[in-house]
Amino acid sequence: MKLPSRFARPLVCLLLLTGCGTSPGTTDGPTGDPPPTSPSPGTSVSPAAFDKALHDELIAMLERDQADREGTPQTESDQARTLRLKEIIRTHGWPTFALVGEDGGNAAWAIVQHSDLDPAFQQEALDLLRAAVAARQASPGNLAYLEDRVAVAKGEPQVYGTQIRCGPDGPVPATPIRDEPGVERRRAEAGLPTLTSYLAEMTTICAQDTN
Repeated sequence: MKLPSRFARPLVCLLLLTGCGTSPGTTDGPTGDPPPTSPSPGTSVSPAAFDKALHDELIAMLERDQADREGTPQTESDQARTLRLKEIIRTHGWPTFALVGEDGGNAAWAIVQHSDLDPAFQQEALDLLRAAVAARQASPGNLAYLEDRVAVAKGEPQVYGTQIRCGPDGPVPATPIRDEPGVERRRAEAGLPTLTSYLAEMTTICAQDTN
């Protein structure tokens, strides 16, 4: 799974709960592993249901979100993007593959990841995303990241080990991993790379952030 290159580094920073310079009030969540921009095999996308205007709005919101994290100040804050996404969800439900395409759904997910000042909304979005994944209308990998993010915010063990912080000796899980012996199986089922390779990637990023 791969995003356009202009999003790859910032969305890797989404993983880290510290470092990677984010806006005030944010911690961060996934790698550059959101869904591809073309439908997955077996995913039914109805052209008649596709909302191009909404798709384009979500992509533009993500671009502003990422520009913010790359050091280009935006007139729109994380909180403003959260409020707009709430309005979208009230009107449409979770932005599904059929409604906004996989890249549009990924954009919505990334904005939820940055909605840490509104944990109740993150929980609501998690419930909706879980249902969308069950209907093959959202990314299991994105669900894994949001599952962990919500758990970490509550101080609870995470399921997939996606939420990492840079410790003095390199990357460490932000909270313990539940049933750690089974984590590689769970990550594989969600379409995520192995925890070993993920931590190796994070080791490089943590080293860069300390330089």
